[in-house]
Amino acid sequence: MASALHARLPELGELMAERIRADVDAYQDTSLIPYDSLRRSCTANADLVLSHFSRGGDPDASPARDTGRMRAEQGMPLADTLHAYRIGFELLWSEIVAESRTHPEVSDAELVSLSAEIWALFGRYAEAVAAAHRETTAELTQQREARRSALVEALFTGVLVDRTTLWEAARELGLPEHGPYAVAAAVASAPGVEPLAGVETTLRRARLPSAWRLLPDQQIGVVALAAPDAESTWLRVLRRARARIGVSPSFDALRDAPQALRFARLALTGLAGTGPGVARFDDNPLAMLVAAAPSEAAHLTEVVLAPLLRLPVAERARLLETLEHWFAAAGSAADAARTLFVHPNTVRYRLRRVEELLARPLSDPRTAADLGAALLAHRTTGAGRGPEGTAGGP
Repeated sequence: MASALHARLPELGELMAERIRADVDAYQDTSLIPYDSLRRSCTANADLVLSHFSRGGDPDASPARDTGRMRAEQGMPLADTLHAYRIGFELLWSEIVAESRTHPEVSDAELVSLSAEIWALFGRYAEAVAAAHRETTAELTQQREARRSALVEALFTGVLVDRTTLWEAARELGLPEHGPYAVAAAVASAPGVEPLAGVETTLRRARLPSAWRLLPDQQIGVVALAAPDAESTWLRVLRRARARIGVSPSFDALRDAPQALRFARLALTGLAGTGPGVARFDDNPLAMLVAAAPSEAAHLTEVVLAPLLRLPVAERARLLETLEHWFAAAGSAADAARTLFVHPNTVRYRLRRVEELLARPLSDPRTAADLGAALLAHRTTGAGRGPEGTAGGP
């Protein structure tokens, strides 16, 4: 029986290919899987089974592995690949049964035994198909991710400057050629840990294409903001991540991505506290300027706040905290008192003490501007602190 069917091998390969194309929608697209490729695969797998019955011995699963690898490379889903494989075995089994009717010496008991063996072979070969498909898919995914990561890195380092190259990179990353775009930088809690895990998928569902790269200390990414309400959606997704994130101003050309990344990192540097939060560069331009020049900011702190920094630790901390709350309250002593949980007169007394130390009135806009910038610098750089938290001055 096996020899008779072997003689019809080309015909069997054709029959299997036609049946699979008719029953599995994914195989009808010849641009995905050319018919000749499908026919050759069917013929090879039929030869594999029939050769096993002719010669015996351990079955060779290499054609099955080749099928699994090839279908993964062609982008065929594993479920459709296994469905097609089962259809091929069913057709081959029906041909074996039909051939057995021409051989009276083949008993029903032998046919039943053969059915058990052929379906055991199907299980073994299907496992080989699935294993090869998964391995190849994993390899291809890793290659694509490495390629995307490298393109994002090139985008942020300014390696991609030619307009044609930028357009090709945008197309491969799934980004539109023109903005607006924005960049985010999020702090990683440990090397290899994504602070914004799944962010690309979440943004894609919101119709906001993006591309990301994980660095040892940060996760950085660029997003296209062309959709309606894109900016509010983008910020909402970032805030849900519960990470420390800096966001750049929007920009129109991908060649400006390196500068946008710098702005996002400056915004991250200026993010208050130590917990999660999203800081946008545009929200506090003065704080961003202070963060951009740490050496100058430290000097500004020493010049403006020197009389306060020389105070004993407790008084210094109390006055600086009062100033922070007063600025946050837009100069209202009553509002600052509520957030400090003290009486408004206590706030006014502390402010007068600051004026005495600085020898400058807080009602002077220039004093307020200098003091506000110095407080930002002090918060950002920690300038003026000694190794034990004491003032740096005498």
